[in-house]
Amino acid sequence: MQTRKLGNSDLNITPLGFGAWAIGGGGWAFGWGPQDDADSIAAIHEALDCGLNWIDTAAVYGLGHSEEVVAKALAGVAAARRPYVFTKCARVWDESRQIGKSLKADSIRRECEASLRRLKVDVIDLYQIHWPEPPEDIDEGWQAVQQLKQAGKIRWAGVSNFSAAQMAQISAHGPITSLQPPYSMLRRDIEADILPYCAQHNIGTLVYSPMQSGLLTGAWTKERHDALPADDWRREKNKQFQEPLFSRNLRLVEILRTIGRPHQKSPGEVAIAWTLRQPAVTAAIVGARKPGQLSQLTGAADWRLSGDEEKLIEQFLIENPG
Repeated sequence: MQTRKLGNSDLNITPLGFGAWAIGGGGWAFGWGPQDDADSIAAIHEALDCGLNWIDTAAVYGLGHSEEVVAKALAGVAAARRPYVFTKCARVWDESRQIGKSLKADSIRRECEASLRRLKVDVIDLYQIHWPEPPEDIDEGWQAVQQLKQAGKIRWAGVSNFSAAQMAQISAHGPITSLQPPYSMLRRDIEADILPYCAQHNIGTLVYSPMQSGLLTGAWTKERHDALPADDWRREKNKQFQEPLFSRNLRLVEILRTIGRPHQKSPGEVAIAWTLRQPAVTAAIVGARKPGQLSQLTGAADWRLSGDEEKLIEQFLIENPG
């Protein structure tokens, strides 16, 4: 699998990275329902076998659990196969598992130390501010992250879910290596100004939810939707999983299936490749909860849609707006 340089860093990353949100499991505000840690570890090992060379997690995923699972999966992995590990800060939780927002310098320093312990590493390859919240503290938060870099706790510093204006604001305190925004054919708002800003300022772009939280994989039916666990965040908090958009999206998946069939590509691979067609997109984050899922998606890394295939998707979206 070919690699691409991530922004202004010395990291050469594969076009796909393993997303560790879902393996945080259930029991928290944005959980994905029950999850078997053995399946999570096997999925990470499969990702390495497929050639992916980076994992993206966050402290808040499973309230620390995702980072712990990543550490277990990488224990004993030979140095030559060991992936880069990216994680995030600015989300904290209390003893009652209520999640709070903090960009205060002392909080970020504590969060970094906690992530280092959970991940069982001496340095984090890419440390990202998860959300620009509260917005009045983004300068303080970014300065704290830069100090962690100077102290050797992290190698590179990035942000997630920031606007172009917010990136311009904090860049006075130090360079931004990467941005992690949501991007899929169902969520395209970053095309207007965020992607051009990143391209102009050599900021790598790691897009998340390229398959819209699994919706564009081709594995969904109305029956599966109705059987979602009560603690799966998609049931109530993702409008693309609500009617009438859910039925519209199932029809879109059939378009992706038709496009992919002659190329022996799954709907999920078509959806991921669609995001990677953008020159400003460095790589896409692809989640998996059990072995066998990633092997159906890695074909997106080095394959691109034709102009006619892109037009077919565009036409459907124009005729069926969300």
